[in-house]
Amino acid sequence: MKTPSSPPILKRPRSYYIGAAAFFAILFGLVAALYVATMQVDYVWRWNRIPQYFVYKQKTELRAEADGEVESVAARGERRIITLKGDEGLQLIEAPGEGVRVSPGDSIYAGDVLAVEEHWEVGLLLQGLWLTIKVSIIATLFGVVIGLFAGIARVSKNPAARWSALTYVELIRGSPLLVQIFIWYFVLGTLINSILAKNGFDQIPPLWYGVAAMATFAGAYVAEIVRAGIQSIHRGQNEAARSLGMSYPQAMIHVILPQAIRRILPPLAGEFISLIKDSSLLGIIAIRELTKATREIVTVSLQAFEMWFICALLYLILTFSLSMCVKYLERRIVVG
Repeated sequence: MKTPSSPPILKRPRSYYIGAAAFFAILFGLVAALYVATMQVDYVWRWNRIPQYFVYKQKTELRAEADGEVESVAARGERRIITLKGDEGLQLIEAPGEGVRVSPGDSIYAGDVLAVEEHWEVGLLLQGLWLTIKVSIIATLFGVVIGLFAGIARVSKNPAARWSALTYVELIRGSPLLVQIFIWYFVLGTLINSILAKNGFDQIPPLWYGVAAMATFAGAYVAEIVRAGIQSIHRGQNEAARSLGMSYPQAMIHVILPQAIRRILPPLAGEFISLIKDSSLLGIIAIRELTKATREIVTVSLQAFEMWFICALLYLILTFSLSMCVKYLERRIVVG
C-alpha cells in the first residue's frame, strides 16, 4: 500500500526555510526601522486627509440673485422648483431635492443660499494617475512601432536605412530625456504651433509634445532591443525561409520576428516600466501627471511625507501590474 506523498512545499531543504525566515526578518526589521525613524521626526501625520485627493464631494451653492420671498417649493421628480416672488415678479429656480435650504414664506435677500448640491468629483491624484497611464500607453504604442521599424532597419542591407536608423538611435540615446522634452516643447512645439496659428489651425496641446518626446526616446531603445533579438536568431532560420521561396519581408514577418519576440519581451518590459517612471518629467511642461499632481497637493496641504509615500505606491502598483502582464504573455507565448 502506497503511503500518501507529502506536499511539495514540505520536501524543500532546510536551507530554503532558513532563507525565507531571514527574508521576512530583514523585511520586518526595515519596516520597524522606518517606523521608529518616523516617530523621531517632529511631524504630524495626517493620513485621514489622503482619501479626499482621490475622490471628494463637491458642494455647489445656488444663491438668490435678488431680494424676494419664497412663495412655494414644489417637487418635480427628484428635483425641486423654488418659486421666488420679488419686485420683478415670479422667478422659478430648479434645485436638487435634498439640498433645499429654504421654505415657503422665507424672506430672501440677494446672495442668500437657496440650495446646496453635492456630487462626487475625481481628485488630483486620480487625475494625475489617469494622465500618467494615458501618456505611458500612447507613448509605448508609438515607441514600439518606431522601434520595430528602426530595429529592422538596423539589420537591413540597405545603407540608407541602416545608417538612418543608426543615426537616430545614437542621437536619441546620447541625450537625456529631459533635454529632448525641452526641445520638443520649446523648439519644435513653438515652430509647429506658430505655423498652425498663421494658417488658422488650432494649436497642438503640450501633452502631445510630451508623448512625442517619450515615444521617440523609447523607440531608440526598443530599436536596439529588436535588433539584438533579430540577430540572436540563427542565420539558418532566414536561409531556410528564403529557400522555401519567401521574400526577405515574408521571412522576417513569419519566421524571424515570432521567434525574436519571445526573447525580447523581458527587456521590452523593463523599457516600458522605465517609460512609466520617466513620465514624471512631463511636469516641467505643465502636464499634470502623477508627480506634478503630487507636488501641487504638497504645496497646498503641506503633507509632504504622506503624499510622496502615496505617489511612490501608485507608481509601484503601475509597474508591478505591467510586470505581471508581461510574465503572463511570456507564459502564453512559450505554451503557444
